[in-house]
Amino acid sequence: MTSVTEVTEPSSHFNPLNTRVWANGRHLVRCVRIIQETWDVKTFCFNAEQSIMFFFKPGQFVTLELEIDGEQVMRSYTISSSPSVPYSFSITVKRVPGGHVSNWLHDNLSEHDELAVHGPVGNFNCMDYPSEKVLLLSGGVGITPLMSMARWYFDTNADVDMAFIHSARAPKDIIFQRELEHMCSRVPNFNLSVICERTEIGHAWNGYRGYLDHAKLEMIAPDYQSRRIFCCGPTPYMRAIKNLLIENGFDMSKYHEESFGATPADVTEDVLEQAEIAVKQAEDIKDADTYTVDFTTSGMSVQILPGETVHAAASRLGLNIPKACGVGICGTCKVLKTRGEVDVQHNGGITEEDLTEGYILSCCSTPLSDLSIDG
Repeated sequence: MTSVTEVTEPSSHFNPLNTRVWANGRHLVRCVRIIQETWDVKTFCFNAEQSIMFFFKPGQFVTLELEIDGEQVMRSYTISSSPSVPYSFSITVKRVPGGHVSNWLHDNLSEHDELAVHGPVGNFNCMDYPSEKVLLLSGGVGITPLMSMARWYFDTNADVDMAFIHSARAPKDIIFQRELEHMCSRVPNFNLSVICERTEIGHAWNGYRGYLDHAKLEMIAPDYQSRRIFCCGPTPYMRAIKNLLIENGFDMSKYHEESFGATPADVTEDVLEQAEIAVKQAEDIKDADTYTVDFTTSGMSVQILPGETVHAAASRLGLNIPKACGVGICGTCKVLKTRGEVDVQHNGGITEEDLTEGYILSCCSTPLSDLSIDG
């Protein structure tokens, strides 16, 4: 049987990319990288098999839909990455004593694992409150939304004067230290100060010690009264900061904070409703036509629904097809199709000659029939 490949060619060099934009709702994502930030903090990086531009406002959060010990659990985490890196997003999680979800993530979530995520949502963000001068105040892992803001300002070369004061327990607990120092060294409008509550033997520290008080604030950011302030950290930290500012006559209309705690009730309700809809949709398509993708070299096969990509099928089998851009530009994920029909929504990453010979880009090819892939 002669194989037929349906191709959507870009009409010009300026044709929009065949990709979707993230909107508040339920999305399946895959963990693609785990970074050990400090001894008790990890960053989990996610993307989607079919490329989504994860645009959000720096400071917003997502809600993870997890199953832990047979129980459905929802937990919200602030996005620590910046929307200036749009094809993935990250959360940064601290292990805490008795932390049901945070400790489960540290101990169980692995690269290539798939989960559902809801969002983004949240009123705490720097886009809705633009300012020429900002003061970012963080305590502990409360640095995550402020790091997203700092990365956004830095990556977009924003004309924003940033003063960033981070409070940590000890030098070994400073999250994102090297990246913060790098940003500070590269642009003149970024002033970084770190305060460590205590020092430990074997860890040299020449910075500020103790807690952020008015004397230190005046020393680090003497013009803080003219800045818009974004603050996040443990409740005692934020209470102290708020009292400090009020006592010194700060205009609190320019103060914005994000607190830790349980996922807001309205967010939980919305997430549960979306999860129920997803289950019903899954049940509705159980009887729908599925296609079989055979990877002939490995001898493995997988059932795939219409709309899923060949790359997604390979990933579910644990087969590694190299992928870089994810939107059909770079050609990294090219594979040989020896049987079947696909719809290739590429963006110039493959030639007509390659398509005629049966090659496809796995990241942007969806099946129209059963397939055989030389892989």
